[in-house]
Amino acid sequence: MGFKRYVEIGRVALINYGKDYGKLVVIVDVVDQNRALVDAPDMVRSQLNFKRLTLTDIKIDINRVPRKKTLIEAMEKAGLCFGRSKCILPFDALLPIFL
Repeated sequence: MGFKRYVEIGRVALINYGKDYGKLVVIVDVVDQNRALVDAPDMVRSQLNFKRLTLTDIKIDINRVPRKKTLIEAMEKAGLCFGRSKCILPFDALLPIFL
């Protein structure tokens, strides 16, 4: 069984530590081997350490460092809606997070 959750642009992740705990974000750029630039509709674009992110199986098709408007359009096209509640995502998408 191979590894399927790679750190890549467009990968949806869950913040597992800090003041934004529980928020879903999208990786928009990889800064170095320890940090990524993440963004979400309801938060300011920021750098986070990979230790503070839990990767999901969900990937959005976006270019590197998109505008906020472009990111929101790509999320709507993929059928994702971000919020405080993780229950907004389809059940099949959430299942790998909690296993």
